[in-house]
Amino acid sequence: MKLPLIAAFALTLAAAPAAAHHSFAMFDQAKEVELEGVIREFQWTNPHTWVQVVVTDKSGKAVEWSIEGSSPNGLARQGWKRNSLKAGDRVSVTINPLKNGEPGGSLVRVKLPDGTVLGRQAGRTPG
Repeated sequence: MKLPLIAAFALTLAAAPAAAHHSFAMFDQAKEVELEGVIREFQWTNPHTWVQVVVTDKSGKAVEWSIEGSSPNGLARQGWKRNSLKAGDRVSVTINPLKNGEPGGSLVRVKLPDGTVLGRQAGRTPG
């Protein structure tokens, strides 16, 4: 009787980390949007990094976009550093936008002021 209980408990513990990680289903992965704006903040945090970009919309209004990136570890393997993006940097950011139309998305790549591109290149999947 104890063996099935122990096995069920072990399976519950093994599943906990997977349940803690959220889905990227809220992003339109089939669509890429390019934003031109100024970095307000780059949050090098676990489990995901965040980029806050202020973009001027067609009416001239400043809109802040919240862009979710990969983990710091994942970005570091792609050449990123905690200071890759600095407040005030004028950048071009490519995202998979939120499906609900809100100003946010999943980070695809960033073109820095010096022309350096960090992230996935067009047409390539992460790896």
